[in-house]
This record gives sequence, C-alpha cells and structure tokens, in this order.
Amino acid sequence: MRTGSQIVRVAFTYIGTVVGAGFASGQEILQFFTQYGGLATLTIAISTVLFIWIGIKLMLMAHELKATSYEDLNRVLFGHKIGNWISLFTMLVLFGITTVMLAGGGTVFEEQLHLSYQTGLLVTLVLAYFVLSRGIGAIMTVNSFVVPIMLMFSLVIVIYTWHSPSSDNWLRITSDASLVKIGFAPFLYTAFNLAMAQAVLVPMGASIEKRSVLYWGGLLGGAGIGLLLWSAHYALSAQMPGIAQYEIPMGNIINRLGSAPQFAYLLVIYGEIFTTFIADAYGLSLQLQQRTKLKPKVLLFSILALSYLVSQIGFKTLLSILYPVFGFISVIWLVLMIWRNRYRAM
Repeated sequence: MRTGSQIVRVAFTYIGTVVGAGFASGQEILQFFTQYGGLATLTIAISTVLFIWIGIKLMLMAHELKATSYEDLNRVLFGHKIGNWISLFTMLVLFGITTVMLAGGGTVFEEQLHLSYQTGLLVTLVLAYFVLSRGIGAIMTVNSFVVPIMLMFSLVIVIYTWHSPSSDNWLRITSDASLVKIGFAPFLYTAFNLAMAQAVLVPMGASIEKRSVLYWGGLLGGAGIGLLLWSAHYALSAQMPGIAQYEIPMGNIINRLGSAPQFAYLLVIYGEIFTTFIADAYGLSLQLQQRTKLKPKVLLFSILALSYLVSQIGFKTLLSILYPVFGFISVIWLVLMIWRNRYRAM
C-alpha cells in the first residue's frame, strides 16, 4: 500500500507540475492541438508517449545520478561548460514563469473574488512559503489534493460535451496548417513543458528510493497528462471555430454550466497556478543552494520577495523574448534526452 501511495503521489506531482494556468485556460491546448483539427488526436497521442517515456527517463536519470537539482542533469546532457549556461538560462526563465504565476494568483483574487490584487499576491506568497519550507514532500502532498480536482473537473467537461450536437467535431474538423507545423507542435509542447518540469522531477527522482515507484509514477502521470489534454481538446473542438476568439476559451464553456462548475473552475485555475508557482520556486531555490552559501529558508524568502517586486511591473515583454528561445533550446534538450541510452528505463 505504501508503494502504491508513493506511485500515485509521484504521478500527481508530475501532472501538477506540467499542467499550468495556460492549460487550465484552454489556450495552450487550442494553440498546440485543437486548431489543427482531426489530426490533433494523433499529435496528442505523440505528446502522451513522450510525456510517459521522457518523464520516466528523466526521473530515473536523476535517481541514478543522485542529482541535487536540474543543473546536475544538464551537465550530463550538455557537458559541464554548456550545461552551466543552459542551467543559468533555465533559471532566468523559471523566475519569469514564477513571477507570471504569482501575478496570475493576484489576478484570480481581483477578477474572480473581487478582492485586491495585492491580497492575492500576499495570500499566494504565504501559502507558498508554508509549503516550500517543508520540501519536496509537501509539494507532492499539495499536488495530491489539487490534481484529483483537475481530473474530476475534466470528467465533468467531457460528460457535458458528450451531449452536445457537435461532440464529434474532434474527428471532423480540418485545418489549413502544413503537416510540418502540425507534426512539430507536439514535440515543441512536450519539450518546453518537460524542460520546465525538471525543476521538480529531478529532485523528486533523486529522493524516491524505489526505481519501480518512479517508473509506474511516470507512466501514470504521463498518461494522466495525455488524458487531460484529450478531454480539453474534445471540449474545445465541439465549440470550434467560435471558441478560438476567446482569451480563456475554457472559461467560455464553463460559464454555460452554472455557478457550481464556475466555482470549481476557479479552484482549478488557482490550483494550477499555485502548483506551477511552487514547482518553479522550488527548482530555483535548489539551484541557488548549489551556487551560494545562503541558508535554504533565506534563499526561499528572497526568491518569493523578488517575485513579489517584479510582479508589480509585469514580465510580459521579457517572456515574449525568452519563450521562443527557450522553446528552441527545449527541443535540443528533448533530443538529447531521447539520445541518452546509457540510463535504462526499467
């Protein structure tokens, strides 16, 4: 039973780390999959296989290396010198995403709960410090609560869409996009998300004693991500092409279901923001511990405080530059992960 519980916790942490606010809004699924029509089912299947395969491999490599942070893994993949530069760049992007997630938490409080933006920031920071100061075990526990809500919510969406007259759109809709663009989308999506997820997957892989727990946890987690991708694609396809005009396409679907689903959706959005926020902040703190002599709690407080300051001015311009570049580096990272056969998968 203890092994089974660990497998579920690893799987839920994997899902919670990958699935962020962009996923919950539906915008990521729309841009990478649904807009490409019926072929999206195939590309989601490709992504799911990659999430299972590379997720397992990533955690097992971390387990064998006893990696302290993703920096140790990058040195193996890229070599010591280039690995250091990749890790520094990853740290910068992680901080950018951390700041955006914190700002997202403030926005949820302001727009949905009608409280002040600053209240949302401070509540998120206090909750994050409480969790992060307790280490990877606390992060896994938070995901064990948040991810089941996500899964149940996805089931509700699928059932609602099932009764829609356009429920078979996911098989019928077409796209004018080139096959090259459609075929590249799942690799770019998976590469970027896995490269960011290493902030938590690496220390988690190193901390779990049994390889079998990591294997089955990675298998279950990758499959769960694929299931969430397909359920969102299924729901969005039924509303195409009109749904593409909305900034939060899933929100448009939820608004038709009544107040209870709307509240559940609010919890899902905030939960996904929070799990991504703590995952990235934790990865940053581990890497900085390797580079400085500061105490972990001092580092953690500094990261959260700096995130709070930057969230006041926004980070959109910098991210618009970093995201495409990091997307390119992430694809190289994915290729190297696939190429590395030294570490067995079982």
